[in-house]
Amino acid sequence: MRLEVHLKSGAGELRSLQSWLRSDPDVRRTAVTDVRGSAPRPGEMGSALDVLQLVTGNGWSAASFVLALVAWRQTRPQRPRVEIHRGDTVFVLTDCSPDEIERATRALDLAGDEERDT
Repeated sequence: MRLEVHLKSGAGELRSLQSWLRSDPDVRRTAVTDVRGSAPRPGEMGSALDVLQLVTGNGWSAASFVLALVAWRQTRPQRPRVEIHRGDTVFVLTDCSPDEIERATRALDLAGDEERDT
């Protein structure tokens, strides 16, 4: 399965996040990360490095992934807005409260269940 993390703060922040995720044993064991450009929007030329893609395998844990994202976000001086895309599901981390973390984990798990059912 594939996930995408979008940040508006640029490629440097994406590379920081990629490094952070690669250093997390749970994420590193179950996912491969790659920073890529996204398709240009109408009226834009070219692409920018603004998407971190994760390809996950068996044993992947949405909870471990979300907690790693939250931990990384808390290290940033300007807490970036983090969008997580999995299929048609999009979740935005804003305040990283326990309730938001639980909702993000549940949404990613449900999206994964839907992918497996199709």
